[in-house]
Amino acid sequence: MLYTVVYPLMRTPLVVANWKMHGRAAVLDAYVSGLAAGLRVVDGVDCVVCPPAPYLTIFDAQMGPGTALDGRVELGAQDCSPETGDGAYTGEIAAAMLADVGCRRVIVGHSERRRRQGETDRLVAAKFDAALEAGLSPILCVGESEAQRDAGDAEARVRAQLDAVLDRVGGERLAQGAVAYEPIWAIGSGKAATPEAAEVMHRVLRARIAERSTAAAEAVCILYGGSVKPGNAADFFAVPDIDGALVGGACLDPADFCAIVAAAQAV
Repeated sequence: MLYTVVYPLMRTPLVVANWKMHGRAAVLDAYVSGLAAGLRVVDGVDCVVCPPAPYLTIFDAQMGPGTALDGRVELGAQDCSPETGDGAYTGEIAAAMLADVGCRRVIVGHSERRRRQGETDRLVAAKFDAALEAGLSPILCVGESEAQRDAGDAEARVRAQLDAVLDRVGGERLAQGAVAYEPIWAIGSGKAATPEAAEVMHRVLRARIAERSTAAAEAVCILYGGSVKPGNAADFFAVPDIDGALVGGACLDPADFCAIVAAAQAV
């Protein structure tokens, strides 16, 4: 049964730019300048930029105290280690390290990492927990493949991904982060899910959280991710259960990202 409670207007829309493995130091100044010009007023929307790890400190210096973007854009990372202490984990980046360089949020469980790095639901749950322990707000990515959707297994798959985190941290701690529904078949394909199809899955996710905590279900932001662009963002944001967007390719153009933020502000 779907969660049918009418949610209070208490969730601040969240728009996240996931740069993935794009960018060079030479383009960062122009990007930040574009954000500063396009985000002159950020009212009622939380904005996050998640650049590749080598550029986190550069972005922090350009968006932090005393800059034109101070208080307007948060710094986020694209991944973190499940390990919570120092150790012999070559190549890993601890959540505490991300917090140490100015990050406020971190993406965990993106479908590209689940597929390419073989990340399991259990591992992703450990990363979510580690991020919370470090004081970060994690963004949990869940989603189904086209084959899973065609087989009628889409809802079961996203519930399983969500359940792994709920089982580890509970509903209340889950609500300290966010959830991003990203149908794998829509990522980078230019083929976004329809707002109606996305709404169904967002309701499924919120209903699952409500089974653990009604308050958490009402409070947690659930984002849509998958070929979000300036031309379709408003249609997604008009859906009551869609609280923002995890933006991939379109975020690389600061004007496009600013237009998506503006669409979220207009709701």
